[in-house]
Amino acid sequence: METKIFKPDQVSEAAELIKQGQLVAFPTETVYGLGADATNEQAAGNVYAAKGRPSDNPLIVTVSSIEMVEQFAQPLTDQVKQLMTKFWPGSLTIVLPLQPGKLSKTVTGGLDTAAFRMPANQVTLKMIATAGVPIVGPSANTSGKPSPTLAKHVYHDLNGKIAGILDDGPTQVGVESTIIDMSTAVPTILRPGAVTVEQLEAVIGAVKADHHHVKANEIPKAPGMKYKHYAPSAQVEIVDHVNDFQSAMDWAGQQREAVGVMATDDVLANLQLPANVEAFSLGADVQSATHLLFAGLRHFDLESAVKVIFAEGFANEGLGAAYMNRVDKSAGGMHFTNE
Repeated sequence: METKIFKPDQVSEAAELIKQGQLVAFPTETVYGLGADATNEQAAGNVYAAKGRPSDNPLIVTVSSIEMVEQFAQPLTDQVKQLMTKFWPGSLTIVLPLQPGKLSKTVTGGLDTAAFRMPANQVTLKMIATAGVPIVGPSANTSGKPSPTLAKHVYHDLNGKIAGILDDGPTQVGVESTIIDMSTAVPTILRPGAVTVEQLEAVIGAVKADHHHVKANEIPKAPGMKYKHYAPSAQVEIVDHVNDFQSAMDWAGQQREAVGVMATDDVLANLQLPANVEAFSLGADVQSATHLLFAGLRHFDLESAVKVIFAEGFANEGLGAAYMNRVDKSAGGMHFTNE
């Protein structure tokens, strides 16, 4: 299969492929997603195959309007409507109970709920509206690899496996959306993202976070809760304290292989980098670091032959919760220690 690259003025061509049951990667403000007609069970199943994704990992349903959600979900509560009014289009995914039989188990992972999102990207919203159906929208990468923030990242992973890529340039946020479960008695954050706990609570009151480990025989309610994610070929190690970075560099200088380091500019400016260490700037602060995290992991995966990547850690609060969630999964929980 030839994977065609579509520009924003070719939205109608991309939408036609969706209507034909083909797979088309699409841009959002967070990362690139992999789209297929969510009402076409075979097309949704092909998404799992293209990504190498476990079949019990549910797919996000991406929509262009609230009316599209109402075709599939149970009647929306006042709290859900408040969230949609405040954060849609945007980086919030909402898990909702479904009307019976409206979406296939292939999309839902066998659950009676589904996660819905309306991304803040006009090109993609136009494609969905033109196709006339919601699309599934997991990240457009090989399952487990860093999420794509550029069309070329999608092409690297999925060239020949999907029909097209709708290229709208680099994404703005850089990590996937916040996922909140509104099918439970207390609204529950299943995945932190650009929309923070504080922002959610300002709209609907108290929410809680779900940190439980999803068991082998348990179906996760949302992506990213069960399987290792965001992992480049190199081993990532989180450096929790700025004072430990030089120790990490001293260790790196003793290795025969190349080593990567991802940190903010202030940290990099004060490090003595050995000749075998390549630095990738995460910018000035946690906001830029969150935006650039996947780009950095992809850089070392595609353009450098490093064996280890040291990544800066941040306080696990606000936007830092989203950053730490992703970098911890990419590292498999490994943190640098100088002991």
